[in-house]
Amino acid sequence: MSDGSASFTLAARLARRELRGGLKGFRVFIACLALGVAAIAGVGSVSAALTRGLAEGGQEILGGDVAIRLIHRAASAEELAWISDGTAVSAAAEMRAMARSADGNNSAARGQTLVELKAVDNLYPLYGAMELAPAMDFAEALAFRNGHWGLVVEPNLMSRLGVSVGDLVRIGDAELELRAAIAREPDRVADGFALGPRAMIAMEALESTALVQPGSLVNFHYRVKLPEALRSSAGISGWVAALGERFPDAGWRIQDRSDSAPGVRRFVERVALFLSLVGLTALVVGGVGVANAVKSYLDGKRVVIATFKCLGAPGALVFRLYLMQVMALAAVGIALGLVIGGAAPFIVEMVAGGMIPIPADLGIYWGPLILAAAYGVLTALAFAIWPLARAREVPATSLFRDLVAPARRFPRPPYIAATAAALAALAGLAIALAEERLFALYFVGGAAGVFIVLFGAARSIMALAARAPRVRSPELRLALANIHRPGAPTPAIVLSLGLGLTLLVTVSLINGNLTGEIMGELPDRAPAFFFVDVQPDQIDGLEEIVTANAGVTSFNRVPMLRGRISSVNGVPSDRLTVAPDVQWALRGDRGITYSASMPSGSTMVRGTWWPEDYAGPPLVSFGEELAQGFGVDVGDTISVNVLGREMEATIANTREIDWSTLGINFVLVFSPGALSAAPHTVLATVAMEGGNAAEEALERDVTARFPNITSVRVKEALQAVNKLLEDFAMAVRATGAVTLAAGVLVLAGAMAAGFSARVRDAVVLKVLGATTGRILGIYVREYALLGFATALVAALAGTVAAFSVITFVMDMPWRFLPGTLALTVVAAAILTVALGLLGTWRALAAPAAPVLRAD
Repeated sequence: MSDGSASFTLAARLARRELRGGLKGFRVFIACLALGVAAIAGVGSVSAALTRGLAEGGQEILGGDVAIRLIHRAASAEELAWISDGTAVSAAAEMRAMARSADGNNSAARGQTLVELKAVDNLYPLYGAMELAPAMDFAEALAFRNGHWGLVVEPNLMSRLGVSVGDLVRIGDAELELRAAIAREPDRVADGFALGPRAMIAMEALESTALVQPGSLVNFHYRVKLPEALRSSAGISGWVAALGERFPDAGWRIQDRSDSAPGVRRFVERVALFLSLVGLTALVVGGVGVANAVKSYLDGKRVVIATFKCLGAPGALVFRLYLMQVMALAAVGIALGLVIGGAAPFIVEMVAGGMIPIPADLGIYWGPLILAAAYGVLTALAFAIWPLARAREVPATSLFRDLVAPARRFPRPPYIAATAAALAALAGLAIALAEERLFALYFVGGAAGVFIVLFGAARSIMALAARAPRVRSPELRLALANIHRPGAPTPAIVLSLGLGLTLLVTVSLINGNLTGEIMGELPDRAPAFFFVDVQPDQIDGLEEIVTANAGVTSFNRVPMLRGRISSVNGVPSDRLTVAPDVQWALRGDRGITYSASMPSGSTMVRGTWWPEDYAGPPLVSFGEELAQGFGVDVGDTISVNVLGREMEATIANTREIDWSTLGINFVLVFSPGALSAAPHTVLATVAMEGGNAAEEALERDVTARFPNITSVRVKEALQAVNKLLEDFAMAVRATGAVTLAAGVLVLAGAMAAGFSARVRDAVVLKVLGATTGRILGIYVREYALLGFATALVAALAGTVAAFSVITFVMDMPWRFLPGTLALTVVAAAILTVALGLLGTWRALAAPAAPVLRAD
């Protein structure tokens, strides 16, 4: 019989017969695949459920079929008439403001705080429902009665101010009666990141606050409920297109229900991408367990394979026979993983549904499941082909001789190529299906690089153990010998634990550096306050109050407007092709300013600054990073829509901006002239000493005299940012723990694969007079050395990865965190010793007589 005539039918029949023997030796194999597939399928399914929830609940999240936003100004009568023709329109205004207890008699540590103020009309909400505690009609809660307009707030605002239902709260110039707490606000998710708790009032009450001044940073929202005939995707698109054609220079931002919260959606997709890639890493780690399990299984089948070959079976039949068995068992592991991953949205909703502000559309999502299954199949093939192909090439006599003298043979080139193709398909699939392909490419490349480093490190550890000087302790000598002997579990241990540990070290160091910068270094360099919505006629009075405070060390002020980039070199913004890392500049409005002199914290890169007395055509200074992302240079033109008017300016220079101080700076700085006459406010920063008490006193003085001025305390804003980072880091650590769990499974599999060799070693040592305690001492030293060495390699690789991200990607100062690394090294050594001894203890308990008779 030739290789070409080997029957698939015969191989399938033989494979089915051998599988009747059960799953012995393949439990770790199945568990590794199930864990990795479950991680990928689970992350993909949860992401799909949240993304679908955003899409299906688009009307409620957005607050309408279409939402229109204007900054600084309300819609004109003509615009509002067009929008309202045949539709229901709910108007709202949103801005940041200061809230404080009206009587000042409360037990709160602070008598005032920043709030996200939202004024709504009687039609709000068009979709969904407001839920209040105590339950009451929303319109009644905001209505004017007993001499006061009503106010509803999020519960944490009540605790900050020390107020309760029935108390009076001052916002701006108005005293409002607190009538209920907000239990649910249907369109809260669409508003994105918040610096303070929500406070809601009636639109008619907004005027009494006197907060809306010319140039105030206020967003006017118009949520539209279209007629039933226009609520299809085509109908909505047509209505939006007609609105754009009718008012091409309105300067508003339009969203429809198909993408109700783009910022949230992008965040979900990016987190899902990262966690999916981490899950893929766990699956690749599990691939080491697959290879170990296949090798161990084939070692137990040496006699069977040798018998097949002695009876004339070709190598191709042997390969097909055991490949079918492996893939049948892989299907079991993949199926288990898919069941767990498919149930993940339901599990997450049951366990943490109340903590997730995004509505999840629960269901079975076949796309992520099919993708996870494909990853599982490719992983099984990539790591099973090599040991199977080696068994195919070994002649019958060598198989018998392998019992005492293992042969080392490489597979034939086609099998090597097949292994490489499966690995390439894994990487290609991960990169091709990712929206952020560059990020996916870096991640896959980094994981492959770490894998290669760990494999090289394993070989180096074995070589060092073989060349180690002779030590006096026999236990340590035998431990070193076990590390480099044929069939040693060293490569499996280093690869399995190393990848998971490297990922956890990288995430911990990045998070530690970010937290240290945000909560440690940054507050020392940053100003204490940003004062927003300062009117031009108030700035001198504000400066007088601030500079009279002995703790103030600096006071800076700049004019501030909001503008939207509408075109570059005549190309509309929606047709521009810009680098991914600067696409944020085209999403909505940006803060802009004008100045006669170059702002501090800036370094000129290209071009020159205009003269201080410049009075010519508009010029603009671009941030260098933004200019590179846009592909523009000095002399190019940019148009910005400010308050509905288009202003074209020529790029005069580009600047490198130092954002690390959190001082006042803008990516777009215009020459004085046209913008000077536009309605605008002043943005001011204050740096001071004296701690929280001094800051709170200054804040009270300023807002008491100027109720319309909003104070943003930098420390509180940094705490909000840090909370988001900690939540993300927690999710990454949880997924990284899956990678480490896969490594533990692989380690357990490696121990199981070498169990018979351990039993034989233990019996021989006992016969030679070694006690159980001394044998345990040998294994403790062996596993401690392996765990310690693996942790050192992982710590080094993780440190290099974290350093690269912090220094080159985030452009932040690097801080070495020895505590994190020390904890990793110690934990890895303990874990390795514990798992090693767990398998060794069983080996020590094995009776000697059967082993000696078998040998």
